[in-house]
Amino acid sequence: MQTTSIEQETLIQDFLPLNGTDHVEFYVGNAKQSAHYYKTAFGFSTVAYAGPETGLRDRASYVLQQGKIRLILTTPLKSDSPIMEHIKQHGDGVKILALWVDDAYKSYEETIKRGARSYQEPQTLKDEFGEVRTAGIYTYGETIHLFVERKNYTGAFMPGYIAVEGGYQPTSTGLLYIDHCVGNVGWNRMNEAVQWYEDVMGFKNILSFDDKQINTEYSALMSKVMSNKNGYVKFPINEPAEGKKKSQIEEYLEFYEGEGVQHIAVATHDIIATVREMKVRGVEFLSAPPKAYYDTLLERVGKIDEDIAPLQELGILVDHDEEGYLLQIFTKLVQDRPTLFFEIIQRKGAQSFGAGNFKALFESLEREQELRGNL
Repeated sequence: MQTTSIEQETLIQDFLPLNGTDHVEFYVGNAKQSAHYYKTAFGFSTVAYAGPETGLRDRASYVLQQGKIRLILTTPLKSDSPIMEHIKQHGDGVKILALWVDDAYKSYEETIKRGARSYQEPQTLKDEFGEVRTAGIYTYGETIHLFVERKNYTGAFMPGYIAVEGGYQPTSTGLLYIDHCVGNVGWNRMNEAVQWYEDVMGFKNILSFDDKQINTEYSALMSKVMSNKNGYVKFPINEPAEGKKKSQIEEYLEFYEGEGVQHIAVATHDIIATVREMKVRGVEFLSAPPKAYYDTLLERVGKIDEDIAPLQELGILVDHDEEGYLLQIFTKLVQDRPTLFFEIIQRKGAQSFGAGNFKALFESLEREQELRGNL
């Protein structure tokens, strides 16, 4: 098959080709209990483990998987661990956004020479199943992009981990892959972060929203969506904006004590079934918008395949663009600090991010903030 001129240009220009998200690693206070939560409530299964039993003396890590989504939950085993210091400052949260690449060493070299700050120099890990090559750089705050090359590996996850089979493995809730991951940066920091992704990672700014588009009576924020060239990896970046009261981004920055990952959007092919099952398992979602939102839904987005009644019952939001529509819903916080949450999304052609739902979403978030005394 012939390569088109556009494809050839993309191949030439893309110095950092990405195949998608390899995994997301959380630093948490108790990985065993966190793993039980994500398995029971979200439908993940444990596929690998590393800890004292595997010769790792300073931490324990559980690798959970559902569809193409891999989560690593890591906890420190000693009080003087750098992981413990991270948790002390930030609480439970995302430390590593790992990217699946064909050449980890080259990915590192290309980003370092463009100004990236090194987190981990390239290394090759080996065991009886082959080898995995990794290297890492810092992005906003203390968040890491780890480049993972696993084309020569057939094990459960990577060397240093053992496969986990059997035991408590709940059924899936229908989650498939990571759609995007959203980061929050400080005041007047968004343009700098955007420039970093353009210069260091070769990303493009594909969508922008200012405080005139994303606002409520009380607060506002600005957001820009960064995407790699093939569109497999998308990182929206949020910055607070002036408002009458404290925005959700300000609340995050205060309680996370720095910049970091605000939410992870995970995709499903049947959002009604997925959300219904997650609710049964105890996942809490933000409150539904007023009845008027659903009364005028078809006028706003046009014809959709789903019945409105279950969408209204579950509080699922709908938005559209020129390519189709999407359905989305957001969980409440998944830990006590008002920082990290998840988005469940189903795309029916739309490639946007639900701009038409921003007002309804942020008003719901503000109701939660008010209950916490943080609005």
